[in-house]
Amino acid sequence: MGFLSSAEAEIAAALAEALAPPPPPDITRWCEENIVFDERSPMPGPFRIDRFPFLREIHEVLSPEHPAREVSVRGSAQWGKTVSVVNPVVAAWHEYGPLDSLVVHPTTSSATEWVDNKWLPMRRQAPSLRAIFGDGRGGDNKDAKFNQETLARNGSLKIASAGSPDDLAGTSRRLVVLDDLAKFEMTPKGDPEALALSRASGFEDAKILRVSTPQIAGTCRITRAYNRSDRRLYHVPCPHCGHFAPLTWENFRRNLDPERLHAAHFTCEDCDAVIGHEWKEQIIGRGRWVAGHPQGDHPGFHLWRAYAPQRDWASMAVEFAQVMGWTSVSVSGASEDAAKATTEAETEQTFWNDVIGLPFEQASKGPDWEKLRDRVENAADDEVLPKGIVPARGVILAAGVDCQLDRTEVHLVAFGAGYRRWVVDYIVIPHHIDSDEGRHDLDALLKANWRTERGLQLQVDMMAIDAGTYTEAVWAYAKRHPWSRVILVKGSSSQIGPVLMPMKFERRRDGKAKRAQKRAFMLNVSQMKADFYAWLAKDDPLERGYVHMARGLGDEFFRQITSEVRILKRNRAGVVTSAWELVEPSRRNEGLDTMLYAEAAARRKGWASMTEEQWAVLDAERGTAPKDQQGDLFDTTIPAVGPATSTDAGASPAPKRRTLSEILNGR
Repeated sequence: MGFLSSAEAEIAAALAEALAPPPPPDITRWCEENIVFDERSPMPGPFRIDRFPFLREIHEVLSPEHPAREVSVRGSAQWGKTVSVVNPVVAAWHEYGPLDSLVVHPTTSSATEWVDNKWLPMRRQAPSLRAIFGDGRGGDNKDAKFNQETLARNGSLKIASAGSPDDLAGTSRRLVVLDDLAKFEMTPKGDPEALALSRASGFEDAKILRVSTPQIAGTCRITRAYNRSDRRLYHVPCPHCGHFAPLTWENFRRNLDPERLHAAHFTCEDCDAVIGHEWKEQIIGRGRWVAGHPQGDHPGFHLWRAYAPQRDWASMAVEFAQVMGWTSVSVSGASEDAAKATTEAETEQTFWNDVIGLPFEQASKGPDWEKLRDRVENAADDEVLPKGIVPARGVILAAGVDCQLDRTEVHLVAFGAGYRRWVVDYIVIPHHIDSDEGRHDLDALLKANWRTERGLQLQVDMMAIDAGTYTEAVWAYAKRHPWSRVILVKGSSSQIGPVLMPMKFERRRDGKAKRAQKRAFMLNVSQMKADFYAWLAKDDPLERGYVHMARGLGDEFFRQITSEVRILKRNRAGVVTSAWELVEPSRRNEGLDTMLYAEAAARRKGWASMTEEQWAVLDAERGTAPKDQQGDLFDTTIPAVGPATSTDAGASPAPKRRTLSEILNGR
């Protein structure tokens, strides 16, 4: 026999259910219920917090119910900051209730990359996001991509670029995520970080998440935020004695053996026992976050690749070995992950930022010019080459050109493996590039054969000309030669990003890039100067990055290549930026500029990306003596002199006529 329930009770129960607050937001729970890594992931399958135990506390402080208004997460690349922190935070907050959120990326292209390759795939796969936003297949127009509304019309997600201040204006946002913060740069309309933060100023319970891989020490935004936080580090127990301590790069580095990279490990700071990779999962699973600066004003976390489950410690050792130029060591015993790490980092900064997760301390000035000159001029005869002679080895011969009103200056440099370079000659043509004489003399340099120390004849592989001044004349000259031989370069105001990237031009109607993009490039001159000065300070000729100088270049040459210093400045918005300035107003810097242009030409020919096998082929080709010795047949006269010795900045060098034979023989 059944009983009818009370209608009043049913109504009361329904009302109670409707009025009940949503369950407490749990970002870790959201990850476990919604994230499934596909087969392309190094760890396919459902998200499991036991694989990423260090995320639990980060998720807790990012909850809407945690009192922290700001959270900073600094770390290396490729441990899941986007998939396991940024995306779940945005998703869980929208699941919790009505919300307008803002995610800011450094550039429009990086914002597009995040939407297309990180956010939309998760939105289509995660049940919670499909219920809130739909599957994202309704259109690809810009408005739908960067301004996404919830299906219930009770919230929105705005994606913006730090490089477009207008994108940061508009409605207030209770959740603001600054992704890849260290790459935000000042704009004419103000500081993008401050503009983004102002969007949350109207909410007492707003949450601001800063997350980024660091960049350059002194100007790094994420490091500035982390330094004023409570600076949490993830401590793990020693499997032998139980002593808790963080995994540090210093500990890892001192235990590296170049001959046994596969055995990379840490040691316990208390009992000095070896902590091998086989203990990694166990000790990280028992780890805990410890604040190193408890008086900090918000939670801040630092995590680097040693903790990431996707890569083993041997892979880090192999990458470091490649950065340091330990090319002779064997890595045959390294793990499969380590064997995959075959791409050499572009500079030490790349390794420092992306693997160790720390800001890189750039060189701020070059060595003393007189000591540098004396090092070259007093070296033994077998340690330096005379001017005009190319080393007999696998090198890329490049020329950097700077155009002045009354002269054209050319830096001839040979670039070899291990980021080493040899200054072959520095030539001043006493004509403007727009004159018949100037164009004729540059053509002669391109056509000239430069002798190696074993007598082989080489031509310049590529010439890079500064297009920042006399632009029309420079373009007119460049078009006389194929883009595979002559490129144009221009310094960028950006202090971060790629060293060499194509200039932006309008695309053709069919969407393909115009050919001009293969001709003209923007240079990150700030990083190039810092890298060059770091290499210039090296004193071991066999060391990676060593800069070899020809004998007889003259005092003014050494004054010019060491003419600038990096200065840190705090602007009116309180943001620290850096700028390169002349050491003395009377110093000229054409020698430094043309060195960077020559490097750009070499990079365009593959200097920074060639494999050991490719260098070996080039060495076999260019390190030998010619089969049939050729005589000096280059009697064409071109004007060429060294840099002016006068300290007067406005003084022009006095031209001197030299034949190509004299140039090639260093006379």
